[in-house]
Amino acid sequence: MGTKPSTASFRNVAELDAALVDCRVCPRLVGWREQVAREKRAAFRHEEYWGRPVPGFGPIDAPLLIVGLAPAAHGANRTGRMFTGDRSGDVLYAALHAVGLANQPTAVHAGDGLELISTRITAPVHCAPPDNKPTPDERERCGAWLRAELALLRPRAVVVLGAFGWQALLPALAEAGWVVPRPRPRFAHGAHVELVGERGPLHLFGCYHVSQQNTFTGRLTPAMLEDVLRRAAGVARLTLRREVSVT
Repeated sequence: MGTKPSTASFRNVAELDAALVDCRVCPRLVGWREQVAREKRAAFRHEEYWGRPVPGFGPIDAPLLIVGLAPAAHGANRTGRMFTGDRSGDVLYAALHAVGLANQPTAVHAGDGLELISTRITAPVHCAPPDNKPTPDERERCGAWLRAELALLRPRAVVVLGAFGWQALLPALAEAGWVVPRPRPRFAHGAHVELVGERGPLHLFGCYHVSQQNTFTGRLTPAMLEDVLRRAAGVARLTLRREVSVT
């Protein structure tokens, strides 16, 4: 697909995802994701890398949405599923399982049986970027996919992992019909903003990203992440059937 998608281009999420995985709009991202898939990391040299844009993951009617940053080069770019096969995903899925939003605490590969409960994960950038840093132009171009996805979803709460996702999501929410205050709400861990809109209120929560830099230094702990997820699940009116610690 050589042009940015329109929010009116797709009748359903399955149709959107089928188009997304063939996207080649950003030359730098296309070149990098495919280079990584060819050269591979030594630990995964016998695996076939996905090496394409990574679609959202989780039920399309989920009232809780999680927005990250972009696929990791040897994580989602390898496995083809958001936050799967890397240490960031290890932290995220363990927390989702601990609060009852995933059926298992691990995400190893796309066929490992993992299911999300009333939760969907997406990102403002769907290709792995060099140094995990998409450019503003790449964010804007890929943001068209996020806007198209939001037009098809009906979330009641969103957890945004990191300031990059927060900044990318706010204009997309405005285009999708929610009223974003001026000045725009600032990102902070634990931030909570309620937006009004044509499709009902939307609760926006900020959370530090589950990057190794944050989790290894203790800037983001499992308890901090689980707390934000529980708060978001509560306002999304989800009944959490399990609240256990993962050991």
